[in-house]
Amino acid sequence: MRFTLSLFVISSFFLNAQNNYPQDYFNSPLEIPLILSGTFAELRSNHFHSGIDIKTQQRTGLKVKASANGYVSRIKVSHYGYGKALYITHPNGYTTVYAHLQKFAPDIQAYIKKHQYEKESYEVELFPSAETLPVTKDSLIAYSGNSGGSGGPHLHYEIRDKMERPMNPMLFGMDIKDSTNPIIKSVYAYPLDENSFINKANTKQKLHLIPLKNGDYTIKNIEAYGHIGFGIETIDRQDLAANSNGVYNIQTFFNGRRNFELDFRSFSFDETKHINQLIDYEHYTTKNKRIQKLFKKNTPLSLYKSLINNGYLFIQDSTYSVYKIRVADYKNNESWATINIKGSKSGILESQKAPTTPYYIKANKTTNLKEGKVSVDFYKDTFYNDFYLNFEVKNDTLTLHENIIAAKKRFNITYDISAYTDEDKSKLYIARLLGYKKQPAYTSTKRQGDLLIARTKNLGTFTLATDTIKPTITPINFKNEQWLSNYRYLKIKIDDELSGISNYRATINGKWVLMEYDYKTKTLTHDFNDGMVTDTKNNLKIIVTDNVGNNATFETLFYRK
Repeated sequence: MRFTLSLFVISSFFLNAQNNYPQDYFNSPLEIPLILSGTFAELRSNHFHSGIDIKTQQRTGLKVKASANGYVSRIKVSHYGYGKALYITHPNGYTTVYAHLQKFAPDIQAYIKKHQYEKESYEVELFPSAETLPVTKDSLIAYSGNSGGSGGPHLHYEIRDKMERPMNPMLFGMDIKDSTNPIIKSVYAYPLDENSFINKANTKQKLHLIPLKNGDYTIKNIEAYGHIGFGIETIDRQDLAANSNGVYNIQTFFNGRRNFELDFRSFSFDETKHINQLIDYEHYTTKNKRIQKLFKKNTPLSLYKSLINNGYLFIQDSTYSVYKIRVADYKNNESWATINIKGSKSGILESQKAPTTPYYIKANKTTNLKEGKVSVDFYKDTFYNDFYLNFEVKNDTLTLHENIIAAKKRFNITYDISAYTDEDKSKLYIARLLGYKKQPAYTSTKRQGDLLIARTKNLGTFTLATDTIKPTITPINFKNEQWLSNYRYLKIKIDDELSGISNYRATINGKWVLMEYDYKTKTLTHDFNDGMVTDTKNNLKIIVTDNVGNNATFETLFYRK
């Protein structure tokens, strides 16, 4: 059976792999062997990974080259996310993206700094014309770095089509050494309604996974009845890296017939938010492990292929069935898991009813909840499914269920703060309480008169918190009235204990100067090579503001020749 299925799947897989993507058009963006720390479309927090992460030998400053002729069509510099990112549009309609950069090539660097000084902002987004910054294949465009939300030095690299949809770069001929089969870490079975059972239980079951000598897996036989589905926790590894990466393709077969497929070839940014419906969201938020559900329920993803009954199985009494899962990477290394299912209705206990509350949320309707000084607004289609919600307000603490239900979009939490003094109102914010110790974490909050409004996609426990503490500003590599003639950089640490940094502004002798902010190290850095410091005696002034408006000011003198 496995041999027959393998022939069928491999032949169809390679037929599908015959594509019109240009194989020799794009060169590697780096001059080192390609070793990945992240693969395309692997599962990340609240999104699919939109490119590949190329290791840079634990270094920053490697030369980044244009993959093909084109022009710089977009430059974005931000504190978070992609950090310093460059977008090149090519004559064939594709766009390549290079992110988490340390700095740009000199002509691009000069262009971006000119606009940063004009806007008096480190964070900028620019869209140069085709004539402004043309590039040729293999020309220097930047240096690799660790900027933005990067967890370590690497180059994030993307290829997007004309519709700005990210595509797997390996479709374009990029070769990554990989002869390693994917690893199946766990398999789960799900009863999909109250009249369905796995091993006589109406709850999700972790199945007994048994590795075989040939690299495949079998699973201890199960009994089931009714509508059921399966989920899998799986990773892939390449030959030259130990990273746990995402897989390329997952298929399932029920009694020899393919009934479900996930194909991680491309996706759109509009759909990436639906990752939390693809995975078992409750399992992820409570156990920090991502189980991919091998059935579709209210999930508008283009990744789904070959669906029969949305991947659901209906197991009848006194039947015997075989369910197979095939997991493959881009190089078609594969692992199989086999589950033998006995249909049995005997011995089934009465299903355990889900707990109910007075608050039933219908996904296709707007719901407004209010108690005391707190109100919550769920707009139509905030959630994927209907569910009973825990809603309770005690003093300033709002219990809004647990964060085990995935939301499609943000909802509003509103506090009426009219009972507070004007001085206290200015220091309040809405915080989500996290962890065992219920530590307050700032939730983006806006004030409208006597109302505080937070928009979030997370359920959980919220409260009003107060921040009266100013940010701190500490020089790192200099002291007051120090000569800095031989210094390339000026470094200052900024921090805020409670609500977090909102913005900062630095001037030297009254003129705005560029300070690059790295939130991971809480460091502001000024590069004297900008040429903005021409006087001998210089007054540096930095103002830092937190998210409730507390200001801190730092002033010092330094000298340069």
